[in-house]
Amino acid sequence: MNAPTPQPTAMAKYYPWVMAVFALLILMVTNGMTTTGITAFDESILKEFGWKRGDFKFRDLITLLTAGLLAPLAGYLIDKIGTRTLLLFGAALLSVLYFLYGKITSLTELYLIHAGFGLVLVCAGLNVAVVTVSQWFIKARGTAIGIALVGSSLGGVVFPPVILSLLPQYGWRESFAWISLASVGLLVLGFFIMKKPSDMGLSPLGTGETLTRGGTAASPNDLTYPQAVRTLTFWALCFVAMASFYSILALALHLFLHMRGLGFDPKTAGGALGLLFGLGLMSKFLFGLLSDVLNPRAVFIGNVSIMLMGLLCLASQNRDLLWPGIAITGFGWGGLYTLIQYQAVNNFGVSHTGKILGTVTMLDAIAGGLGIWLTGVMYDKFGNYNNAFCVFVVLMALALVAS
Repeated sequence: MNAPTPQPTAMAKYYPWVMAVFALLILMVTNGMTTTGITAFDESILKEFGWKRGDFKFRDLITLLTAGLLAPLAGYLIDKIGTRTLLLFGAALLSVLYFLYGKITSLTELYLIHAGFGLVLVCAGLNVAVVTVSQWFIKARGTAIGIALVGSSLGGVVFPPVILSLLPQYGWRESFAWISLASVGLLVLGFFIMKKPSDMGLSPLGTGETLTRGGTAASPNDLTYPQAVRTLTFWALCFVAMASFYSILALALHLFLHMRGLGFDPKTAGGALGLLFGLGLMSKFLFGLLSDVLNPRAVFIGNVSIMLMGLLCLASQNRDLLWPGIAITGFGWGGLYTLIQYQAVNNFGVSHTGKILGTVTMLDAIAGGLGIWLTGVMYDKFGNYNNAFCVFVVLMALALVAS
């Protein structure tokens, strides 16, 4: 007679969700402090130094270019030494760089710190969070990844109001030192919380269960890296990632300045960032959940379409469509961001996730950095963001075809 199947312990049931929430915190801190929330400092820094917007925003190209070029190496290190060591190093580095940020005196120093931010994103960013969550889940992987990726939008919601509340009292230089404490907290939490299933003698959630198509997170093929890059799916996914990252990062990192240029006060301009990232926050979880119960490809195409509609509203330059455009774009982007990662894991398996996601990240990070910089250059040339927004629309229309 066969022995009864052992029931999972409480730890096996709940610790995977602890790791999903911790991955959310990783992305909230690292993305918020390096790419999204940090934009609340922009006006103060530009006012003190008087730099051209294109020169200033070149810093973000450096961040994402560094992250992109190092992403394949990070994928290799994730596969070899695991995510915990990389996270601890990245969190420690981020706290040091933020402290130094408050002491910059030149563009050169600014650029060097942002190159360091690129290394932070490699060690404690998207790939580390997604791989960590994927290791803990077979069942409900889309939902878990959605929870984790909420953090990348949450940073844009949480940090701007905190920064804007500190600026009047401490000024931008001392405020950087105060915000650096967030990465110190991440370092401490990571030391005690971050584990993989084998560290605790556990198996991923859903191990041994028979899953329906809607609940399946495992790929029918566990492809090697060379096999994956020879597929059309891989390159279509890369193009969608590149087009969407170019558009959303350029929009997000210029939105505060764009709103100020339209005459909105700093609080309202910060509120626009909160709306963009807040709607993205909601949709990252929502569409991650939907990908577990509906056809993931249909959900993926739907997200591209929603983001395109939002960008069309913004590109129209109709002031009545400004706030709806921000909301729709954020809502579409959030789900798309989750599904890009989900599709990578779902289509190619988990054995070479680090290298595969590393390559996707390299390409989308470079595209995102170019978007931020070129949008600043276009502003300097034309005195507005009209042409830049039209570029976003063209790229997302092509992404819809690719999807």
